[in-house]
Amino acid sequence: MPLMAQETSKSESESKSLWHAVSPPGKRMPPLQGSMDIDVAIIGGGYTGFSTALHLLNSGASVCILEANTIGSGGSGRNNGQVIPVLSRVEPQDLERHYGEAGERLVGLVRDSAEDLFQLVRHENITCEAEQPGWFQPAHTVAHSILCEKRNAAWAARGAPCRMLDAAETSKLLGSDAWDCGMLNSSGGHINPLMLLRGLAQVCDKRGALIFENSPAHTIIRSGQRWRVTTPQGSVLCNAVLLATNAYSGEMSSTLAPKVARSIIPVTSWQVSTKPIDEALASQILPQRQAVSDTRADLQFFRYDARNNLISGGALALPFNGVKRIKNLIGKRLQKAFPMLGKPTFSHVWSGLVAITPDRYPHFHQLTRLLVSRWF
Repeated sequence: MPLMAQETSKSESESKSLWHAVSPPGKRMPPLQGSMDIDVAIIGGGYTGFSTALHLLNSGASVCILEANTIGSGGSGRNNGQVIPVLSRVEPQDLERHYGEAGERLVGLVRDSAEDLFQLVRHENITCEAEQPGWFQPAHTVAHSILCEKRNAAWAARGAPCRMLDAAETSKLLGSDAWDCGMLNSSGGHINPLMLLRGLAQVCDKRGALIFENSPAHTIIRSGQRWRVTTPQGSVLCNAVLLATNAYSGEMSSTLAPKVARSIIPVTSWQVSTKPIDEALASQILPQRQAVSDTRADLQFFRYDARNNLISGGALALPFNGVKRIKNLIGKRLQKAFPMLGKPTFSHVWSGLVAITPDRYPHFHQLTRLLVSRWF
């Protein structure tokens, strides 16, 4: 799913994000003050940070989470909310060929990721407007129809619950004739991303995690056989550190993990929300409420939220006059795909950074190797 880094002003970004407008407020956490001793320190209070924290807590470890701003101010709380069980550019056979046995395990992780998320939401009773009607990837050209068929065959051969839809099925699913075919994965869907993140934080809080907001990590240094993470007002001595900062890796401190920060390409992505679509019109456009993102490099993507707002978005090559230009761009796209929609009216527009790796493969960095050479 597209991940948004926060905008310059937290209050400004929250006022523009649909999710901050419609979600109940989360519990505010204090900044870290003074020193503490813990098993694992997690830098970054997003999905990666809190998912890892939950697994560690369930195994009996003590955990603290250091969030530079507030929970949900970054990508995990501001993205489109689509739950997509594939990688954007890398096929399962590429992972297996590139990583061997580890690649096979990664394929299984990606294949089951959407179902695992919805099961977690149900198991932990997290209220986050979760819907699991499936995720659909329509092909935007004949060449991409062939790619879609190959992708579907590859994932289906590895146990994914996916199938190809022909032109008639695609038109019925979308309420549009703008695409000819596509791959439907029934495990996908969509959530309110901010409510999901705050729900994960609440679960971790109840199980004993120490959560600190407004506590940007400035340095990670070796302290004997352990690690010390410093913040403006405190420090954490720990056995292990997880850097879970994604597009934030170089934002708060240029010295925190510069090699990690340089390993990603930040790209600004925009999200827009229409005003609620009435039921009669919604029964014609995405009548089964799937999450949709097509095969373009600059994705055309859209889905409903719980209020029948149609959520879409895109990218701009240049940032100037962004709000007006993205409204115009996405408005034209939606109107072309769904003529019955007319000229859409947008209630919320927000933007942020997507962290992309140059080769589009997932990257896992071992901080020990990156950091020890700097200090010894």
